[in-house]
Amino acid sequence: MTPREKFIALVSNDTLEKADAIIILEGDLLVRVPEGARLYKEGWAPIVVISGGDTDQPAYAVPASQMLPALLKEGVPREAVILEEKSQNTRDQAVEIMKLARERGWKSIILVASHYHQYRAFLTFLKAMREAGLELALISAPVRDLRWWEKTGRGLRIDNFATELKKIDKYREEQGHVASYEEGIQYLQWKESQRSARKNS
Repeated sequence: MTPREKFIALVSNDTLEKADAIIILEGDLLVRVPEGARLYKEGWAPIVVISGGDTDQPAYAVPASQMLPALLKEGVPREAVILEEKSQNTRDQAVEIMKLARERGWKSIILVASHYHQYRAFLTFLKAMREAGLELALISAPVRDLRWWEKTGRGLRIDNFATELKKIDKYREEQGHVASYEEGIQYLQWKESQRSARKNS
């Protein structure tokens, strides 16, 4: 099994646990909003952050301010929502969320992305977290019931998945904005050990 295969298997089966905030990442229209709302209503975190201000690609990017009404309609109270509207891409989102985590003393966050995007999002947030000198529990909770062969503003999701894997390699090698698969595996192993230690304490 390659490091990429191992990482994908691990993140795809990440353990959901209570956190300080739920982060809904902009992209894939509004399909991520119901999942973020569900997690909030089930008590997994007391805060929901809608992250993203990208208005340059309207085919699939819905800015945080426009996602807000959909989230409120799902039953999340306005006082529980934070809008992060500075970011224009996944890297920006990770950087801005780390700023919020530092300001608010968060120790854990739940990342809500589409299933095809969760791997790059996770590695991007891991890289930003380490650059910020923080130690958080990053929890992957993607939207799992999306149709792979459905055509979205970016094309078929199955094709988007292949593109995401290419972006992981490209952004890691050219910009250094993404952690490696090996770093992701090591982090997930550390996270699991911390979880086990808390259970046994």
